[in-house]
Amino acid sequence: MSKKPIKKEGRGNGCPLYKKCGGCQLQNMSYEEQLSFKQVRCIRELGQFCHVEEIIGMEKPLHYRNKVQAAFRNVGGKVISGVYQSASHKVVLVDKCFLEDEQADEIIVYIRKLLPSFRLGAYNEDTGRGFLRHVLVRRGFSSGQIMVVLVTGSELFPKKKDFLSRLLSAFPQITTVVQSVNNARTSLVLGKKEIVLFGNGYIEDTLCSCRFRISPSSFYQINPVQTEVLYKTAIDFACLRKGDSVLDAYCGTGTIGIAAAKAKEIQLTGVELNESAVRDAVFNARLNGIKNAEFFCADAGSFMLDLAAQNAKPDVVFMDPPRAGSDMNFLRSLVETAPERVVYVSCNVETLARDLRFLCKNGYSVKKIQPVDMFPHTNHVECVTMLKKTNVL
Repeated sequence: MSKKPIKKEGRGNGCPLYKKCGGCQLQNMSYEEQLSFKQVRCIRELGQFCHVEEIIGMEKPLHYRNKVQAAFRNVGGKVISGVYQSASHKVVLVDKCFLEDEQADEIIVYIRKLLPSFRLGAYNEDTGRGFLRHVLVRRGFSSGQIMVVLVTGSELFPKKKDFLSRLLSAFPQITTVVQSVNNARTSLVLGKKEIVLFGNGYIEDTLCSCRFRISPSSFYQINPVQTEVLYKTAIDFACLRKGDSVLDAYCGTGTIGIAAAKAKEIQLTGVELNESAVRDAVFNARLNGIKNAEFFCADAGSFMLDLAAQNAKPDVVFMDPPRAGSDMNFLRSLVETAPERVVYVSCNVETLARDLRFLCKNGYSVKKIQPVDMFPHTNHVECVTMLKKTNVL
């Protein structure tokens, strides 16, 4: 597996919104410089535990985001769409982004231009009035299927059929359209009520030779090329054996666990707090012929405490927590259940270092650390870490 990008990128990519948006923190560097910067950062934070392998970069580090989300606002009597400026709720007008899927950007701009002809405006956060809050577009990298989610301030959708007809006529590639109703004063994008306007309400994609169903609210990695690298590394680090009991914590739609079960005959248990993602995980297991798998909707920390109380010890634990890292309930119960091997997938090296310090003080040692550049041109870096019980050879 190549650990250096084949194609060399020049310094920056000339984005005119670089200073306004703040999303591409490292755009002033060439891609090679970005990788070096991230490598140094990983060594600084994680080198205390073991040798940090060379970061795996992308061959083509542009337009990799297959999930594109745009906020809509009324500004000066016109509807604009784009991204929130860093550390604010101000929307920066975006027509094209060097990181986002190009077709997704085209769909969002078309919807923005379509609104006035239907006398539909953007939602106003202050008054709670208006129609469109956000548009979310997800595209299957392998399948090519496209989902459009229209997040609206109310269920009322004037001239809905005509609107859909215009949208689908302009983009026949769209395979499903969902209306997500969010009338709450919240920073959360999606609402609790979903109405399928066209298609099945989900898309499917292939990852690590497995098929996955993706619903509007399900977590699914945004960079499919590097996700394959990330998951294959995680499965390799797990050193799976036939019959192993494997817990996939923070499992989302079951991607890591199902890919592992496809590679080895294991007993898989997944736990995830998002109910929609759990439904997708159950479906995905059936879709891929994985019979020895169970998925539970629960907090990962509480679930592990229950396992510890039942003395139900998994052989391997995959953990892929959010940026805040794992909570202490989960880490304490992990130490108590004492699986032989732990594979920690992290998108935040600082919280990863914090959690590794706890685990290393409580019977584990770090054996491998592999950084993967999942988000080129940003300061985020993903790491796969392998831990073993200190008394296990």
